[in-house]
Amino acid sequence: MQSLAARIILLWGWRRSLVAFLAGALAVLSQAPYDFFPVCFVSFPILVWLLDGASGERGDGAIRRYITIFGIGWWFGLGYFLFGLWWIGKALLVDAEAFAWALPLAVLGLPAGLAVFYGIACVIARSCWPDGLGRIVALACGFGLAEWLRATLLTGFPWNAIGYAAMPIPLLMQSVHVVGLFGINALAVFVFAAPAVLGSGRHRRITLSAAVLLAAVHAGYGAWVLAAPVEYARKLSIRIVQPSVPQGGKWDPAMRDEILARLIDLSGRPTTKGRAPELIVWPETALPFLLTDRPDALAAMGNMLADGQLLVLGAVRSEAGTAEGEPVRYYNATVAIDDNGEIVDAIDKVHLVPFGEYLPFERLFRQVGLRAVAETVGGFSPGAHRRALQVTPAIAAEPMICYEVIFPGEVALPEVDFILNLTNDAWFGNTPGPYQHFRQAQVRAVEAGLPLVRSANNGISGVVDRSGRVVDAYALDVTGALDVELQIPVKKSHISVAPKMIGVLTILLLAIIACGMSVLARLRST
Repeated sequence: MQSLAARIILLWGWRRSLVAFLAGALAVLSQAPYDFFPVCFVSFPILVWLLDGASGERGDGAIRRYITIFGIGWWFGLGYFLFGLWWIGKALLVDAEAFAWALPLAVLGLPAGLAVFYGIACVIARSCWPDGLGRIVALACGFGLAEWLRATLLTGFPWNAIGYAAMPIPLLMQSVHVVGLFGINALAVFVFAAPAVLGSGRHRRITLSAAVLLAAVHAGYGAWVLAAPVEYARKLSIRIVQPSVPQGGKWDPAMRDEILARLIDLSGRPTTKGRAPELIVWPETALPFLLTDRPDALAAMGNMLADGQLLVLGAVRSEAGTAEGEPVRYYNATVAIDDNGEIVDAIDKVHLVPFGEYLPFERLFRQVGLRAVAETVGGFSPGAHRRALQVTPAIAAEPMICYEVIFPGEVALPEVDFILNLTNDAWFGNTPGPYQHFRQAQVRAVEAGLPLVRSANNGISGVVDRSGRVVDAYALDVTGALDVELQIPVKKSHISVAPKMIGVLTILLLAIIACGMSVLARLRST
């Protein structure tokens, strides 16, 4: 191990960049659908050793050294995001004639931009880089802060955060409810990077012992939570419809009636198990038209519903401008329709996808002929705020449309009983994207301590309990109606905490420890 570490430490130039890139690419195997987290015990020690080697270039001055350090993190991030997010380009090929030109920007440009955050992580870590245990803590702190920045800046994009590598199964997900995803990110990097001390540095015994202890507590706490009895207050019978409409034909006017007929047919089929559904759920933008333009469609949905049933679906909602000459605004909404065929509620998506649902700097981009990838009616406007959707007089849900569910700490309404996630992952076909999206939704359920109901156009649809266990689900490209009995716990969660805040506090604590160890190391050396 020491010989390997020495070789990596002494790398420079393009060889160092290549090794960093390959280490980042290898780490992708820790994410869904592969879930092979042991690769991180290779990737992160390599990153530590590469950063160890960057300290030898003192003759170049501080700025030059930090450029080198940033470059190591950037190449690591480029490998990680390039191989982890290549499937985003598939969305551009749905309408290849209009968007194929942007394929390099999505497949290469986005990973290159996200890699900046890992470059920042390494600069933060290397600014307080004591020998031994301290540098492992510094790296954990750097990545914890960088992942927080990635989830926050420029509307945020925390997809495939490192912490998900430490949560491949429900047993290993429970800690996220205590320290939040931001805390898990930092603690996971500490554990993954700890073996680096076997190749270089001091404090081997205490570093490895701390990593083993953290991993044991992580797994042990999960086992304790999953073994604890849960008392349920209410049940809700749900039918989740997965129509598997091909994305290429979804907005074809000739298919509108066919899509509506498919959804109604699947929704009205006899119940195969349990009670008749009280709630029927269709996916995001289930219908390729405005409901207000099709009163016949509303009437058909009302006729389909039995007395007391509620239909919740994703739909485009329009709203006329309040001032003269103001354009019509469109919203990506969660809409509730009762058994009379009347719209009884509509909650708009708050966190829109940049370049997917709206154009940042819209006037500038439209002048050169650009439009959003998912634009069908002129681009979406964001909803004003989140609020609960009353499913029954006693049960409320928090709607999260599509990628809203990937943001840690955003499920925050105290009065809700479950998370309702409507999405359309047909844009990405049978690639790692839908699996990664489902995993992040699964973790949100654990983080919030709430069960999750998910309807996706072509999968993965299903129900997840508050501990992240999949109650039932449909795989990708299955067409059908999934009947599930949702169990709603008496208490929403086993511990009452604010994971988002606790995660940030965890990172700050690690930062204080790392800086303290750095100061002590320098005092001892003088």
